[in-house]
Order: sequence, then C-alpha cells, then structure tokens
Amino acid sequence: MRSIVLPGEEAQGARHAPCTYYENGRVYSSAIGMLDTERGGVIPLEGPWSPRIGEQVVGTVTDSKNHVYTVDLSYYCRALIIGSRYDRESVEIGDVIEATIKNIEDRSVLILSYPKTLLGGVLVNIKPAKVPRVIGKEDTMLRQIEGLTRTRMVVGRNGVAWIKGKPQDTELAMRAISLIEAKAHQQGLTETVKMMLENESRNRKGE
Repeated sequence: MRSIVLPGEEAQGARHAPCTYYENGRVYSSAIGMLDTERGGVIPLEGPWSPRIGEQVVGTVTDSKNHVYTVDLSYYCRALIIGSRYDRESVEIGDVIEATIKNIEDRSVLILSYPKTLLGGVLVNIKPAKVPRVIGKEDTMLRQIEGLTRTRMVVGRNGVAWIKGKPQDTELAMRAISLIEAKAHQQGLTETVKMMLENESRNRKGE
C-alpha cells in the first residue's frame, strides 16, 4: 500500500532507507514522497537525482579523446565511457545511448559501462524524482505505455527518456509521461493513464 508522506512526517512501516531518517526509535520521511509499505521505503516525488551504481541511464555522447567518451546526462554534471578493444559496441559523438553506472568517482564523475546506441527516436526530459512512477513497479507503467502507444521506450534513472515510434504515437507517449508527472502523488495512477490512452486511441479511430 502507498500513501503520501511529507518531510518530517513519521513513515510508519518504513525501514531506515534513502529519503528517511531515524530518530527516537522511529523512522521519518526526509522528502515529499510515496510511502511504500511493501518495500519498506519512501519514493521521493521531488528533489535531485542521486545516482547509484547499477542504475540505467540515457544520454548523448558529446566528446571523445583517447577513447574516453563524455556523455551528457542532462541532470548530472559529468559521465564518462572509457573505451577498450573488448567493447561489444563502439560509440561516436552525437550518439544517444543507454548505459549502466559502473562506478562513481569523487562523488561527481560517473563511469558508465555496457553502452548501447539508441537509433532514431526522440529524447524527453523527466523530473528525476518522477522516474520511478513513469517506470512503475516491476516496469508495469512503462510496459503499459509502450503497449497502448505502440512505441519503444528506454527511461533512464537520470531523468532522460528515449521514445521511438510513429509521430502521433510518440506524442501520445509523451502526453502519458506529462500526466504521470502531474499526478505522481495520486494513487491509482496506472489505471488513470490506461484510461487516458485508451480514450485517445478510440477517438483517433473515430476520426
């Protein structure tokens, strides 16, 4: 079960985890977020992105020098791919990629691994704190949007999403993301997005 908690409010059922703090034997929320009692944590709805090793990101390669590639992740300062002859896929300046955070150096430089080029499509910025709602529990929201809009999507934890599909389908997927950002604090969001997408599909068939 999920409910809204505010900074300083007791997060009943939560364990001491990110976006919480422990005081006098109780756990409190340190952010505006969704209290997820099933997983025992708080999912923030506002605030900056705090990268973690193993997370997937989406970005654009902006520079290359001596087989070290700089990647723009939009919401974070710097990310690098250190190339080697063992890489399965090469990247070039201008490529849009998805990759995994391999390491974090000096708390400000992300080292990425396993880059994969994303061809075509468009990039959409999402507030990083809203990304978990766009993806959904076990990717349910993301798969729903893909299925109902006939698009392919890759959503990075850094707040950049890549969407590929026909123009009108891509536009509909972007509208779904906007709806999620606006109503991220509400329960039943998966059903709300589903109804919107199904209504839009029916309206288009009737045109």
